[in-house]
Amino acid sequence: MPLLSRASLAAGAFAIANTTVAHTAGAPRLPVTVLQIGDGNFLRGFVDWMVDVANGAGLMRAGVAVAQPLDQGVAGLLNAQEGLYTVLLRGIEQGEEVESRRVVSCVSEALNPYAEWDRMLALATSPALRFLVSNTTEAGIADVAEPYTPGACQQSFPAKVAALLHARFTALGGTPESGLVLLPCELIEANGAKLKRIVLAHAERWGLESGFAAWVEAHNHFLNTLVDRIVPGYPRDEAAALATTWGYEDPLAVAGEPFHVWVIEGPAALAEEFPLHKAGLNVVWTDDLKPYRTRKVRILNGAHTAGALAAFVAGVDTVKGMMDDPTLSAYLNTGMFGEIVPFVPLPDAERQDYARTIMERFGNPHIRHELIAIALNSVSKWQVRVLPSLKDHAAAHGEAPDGLSFSLAALLRFYKGTLAADGTCSGSRDAGPYPIRDDAAVLTALSGAWAAHGGDPAALVEAVLSNAALWGEDLTRIPGLAHRTAAHLAVIEERGMRGALEALMA
Repeated sequence: MPLLSRASLAAGAFAIANTTVAHTAGAPRLPVTVLQIGDGNFLRGFVDWMVDVANGAGLMRAGVAVAQPLDQGVAGLLNAQEGLYTVLLRGIEQGEEVESRRVVSCVSEALNPYAEWDRMLALATSPALRFLVSNTTEAGIADVAEPYTPGACQQSFPAKVAALLHARFTALGGTPESGLVLLPCELIEANGAKLKRIVLAHAERWGLESGFAAWVEAHNHFLNTLVDRIVPGYPRDEAAALATTWGYEDPLAVAGEPFHVWVIEGPAALAEEFPLHKAGLNVVWTDDLKPYRTRKVRILNGAHTAGALAAFVAGVDTVKGMMDDPTLSAYLNTGMFGEIVPFVPLPDAERQDYARTIMERFGNPHIRHELIAIALNSVSKWQVRVLPSLKDHAAAHGEAPDGLSFSLAALLRFYKGTLAADGTCSGSRDAGPYPIRDDAAVLTALSGAWAAHGGDPAALVEAVLSNAALWGEDLTRIPGLAHRTAAHLAVIEERGMRGALEALMA
């Protein structure tokens, strides 16, 4: 079976009758106007897909350069396939199954900035560049002090941005028109504003000229954004059958759901420069995205994080499997409608309707969303996605809710692991070992707590919840949380995760 390629597409060699190809496959690649830091499934199945749709509609002529955020990534594979990959969208809309397939061709090049920093600088200093997009997870936009290394790639994402902007400022003279529009897609509150603050902090620590900071402030637009689409990624279990249907193999294929929304807080003039909304895409430009963010983070992402770790340790691998399991789906429904939805600051009908839509999306039969993927960086995710609902419930009722307290106990059990000398960490469930992936400081703190207090759930919970470095505050101050979490953890350790869930729901 041949691999996806531009030459084969141009020759009509593949059976792609139901596929939309945005551009003539043999045409020259588009000039890079979008630099993307992030090569994962989400950006490729969301932002790049949108740019490709807008290009195909004749509204844009934007090429995307994809830069890996880490030394390991898919840049090599992207280049081997000449920037092409397939986005397969399947789901239920108004009770009917829908499916679409698109060969995305807007990626003009991909690179590893750790090995190709000179090329990264060339892209950053190109007058054609206008937009910088990113998704480096919730933990990516962090203020990590590091030295300025102009000849080599910076380590943290904000430091990379600071270095790239300084190179652009120096090369293009700090003119107003040389500023960039930055669209971070990391799921944290005020992501653009936070990124801007950290970039300016790096500039001050590095002793960069004052004119640079003034240029960043005046002529670069750090926009707050909110993204929503479930993109589980490569359809591994169906790859052979899909290749037969399509007539080509695509190891970079991305599967996702049709539902999508991108809310961007920014001026109308910038919307005209980035007119995705005119291509029939659900892109909302607004002067206040807070209501959209609260709804999405608490209901969709909060339910994901509250349910995923418990379900995974209980032996379930996917979101669909979680929804099909009577005990797990009952746990998720109870937490969703009893402990999360009532504290979303929207009219009740709106928040209830959105929650019901989310539960339908979780049950999409075409989406294989791995729970272990949702578990990445779960400590920061739980802090952002679940903790606000828990605190609102405690404020209203005088104590932490039972279901969300259980989700914290499940998190602690998921992080019960062995930390190796190389920094990797692994846990164990009945189905076997699994990787625990998070920041080194998080893995050290939690593995250390288990080593010191593994036989005493109350002491373990006290040590972890009081660690403000993990949560941004001392969680033992929330009424009832430590007691309930410790009680749940004790049952999990005694009966296993499924037994504890059955006891909770009983």
